[in-house]
Amino acid sequence: MKIEITNEAMQKIIDKIDHQEGYLKLKYDTEGCGCVVSGIPTLWYVKKPDEGEDIEIETNSYPILVEKSKTVFLDEELKIDFSTASNTFQLKSPGQIINGRMNFVLFPNE
Repeated sequence: MKIEITNEAMQKIIDKIDHQEGYLKLKYDTEGCGCVVSGIPTLWYVKKPDEGEDIEIETNSYPILVEKSKTVFLDEELKIDFSTASNTFQLKSPGQIINGRMNFVLFPNE
């Protein structure tokens, strides 16, 4: 899997985490979606990886965690971008916009 983070997205991530220690995670969130195939990719900033579940993917700027069991729902080539027009993160692949209004959640498990 290859993930690119644009400069605009990286700057917004840096602004949001404000020098706090943690890990960037591309979470395939299925909470409230009915079934696992109806998940929504979301950016999380977590204190630590989920042991045995998260794998670390190197990107062009900042490593990102991905749930190993959910990689089947993600494209092989991804880009995390930030849209200033909608003031939201976006997850794209070469053939589609996967989530045009991707949430960023800071420490969701606290």
